[in-house]
Amino acid sequence: MKKIFTLIVICCICFNTQAQDVNYLLAEGAQLEKEMKDAEALKKYQEALQLSPTEIKALAKASELNTIIGNRLTDKKSRQEYFDAATTFAQTALKVNDQDADANYVMALALSRSSVNSGLKERMDAIKDIRKYLDKSLATDSLYYKSLHLLGKWNADVTGYSVPEKAALKVAFGGLPSTSYASAIEWMEKCRRKNPNYLINYLDLAKAYKANGQSDKAIEILNRLVKLPPKTADDNGYKADGKKLLESLL
Repeated sequence: MKKIFTLIVICCICFNTQAQDVNYLLAEGAQLEKEMKDAEALKKYQEALQLSPTEIKALAKASELNTIIGNRLTDKKSRQEYFDAATTFAQTALKVNDQDADANYVMALALSRSSVNSGLKERMDAIKDIRKYLDKSLATDSLYYKSLHLLGKWNADVTGYSVPEKAALKVAFGGLPSTSYASAIEWMEKCRRKNPNYLINYLDLAKAYKANGQSDKAIEILNRLVKLPPKTADDNGYKADGKKLLESLL
């Protein structure tokens, strides 16, 4: 009986130590993201997953960073490898908890990037799935700002589709989904209220306002964007794009 008790104590100590190690790696990853060192952050999240393969936060972060890093690359093969990894991590996260807001968001994000260069049918099928995952993410957390932004962009993108694209989308959905630039603006304004420092949202929001014939609002949003400090490694790029768009509207 004493041996069994000792074994239980040892197991508990090992479990607690491992949990502490995982939490430490997650904290290191988060700090590296703040320092705009995404590749190093990704390694920390992967190290956490070596200790705890079902750690959903690490899975979601690994997926998100693979998508983000892959999107910066110009080589198609390398990009796709990152996008495939992002999809795999997201799928694993969803197996752990298919209602998790992060897990559903990163799956939608991975699909939104990886499907860009796909054939028309595959792209429209992905558009349907992206909406499904975003709806599930927001059903769990209605103020999850990243999903609010991506759903706004989804509305803007679909609204601007060509006639052939809308025909293919109609087949995928069994009817055209209800979208508009006004809806896109509404979702992205919700995102802005929730997180006023999410720079990519400002850029896409300004584009939606412009497409909706509201250049004055686009200018207002862009003037705010160019003054915001960068928070991620991509933010200076968003600010530069915003500045160009602003100059074209003045």
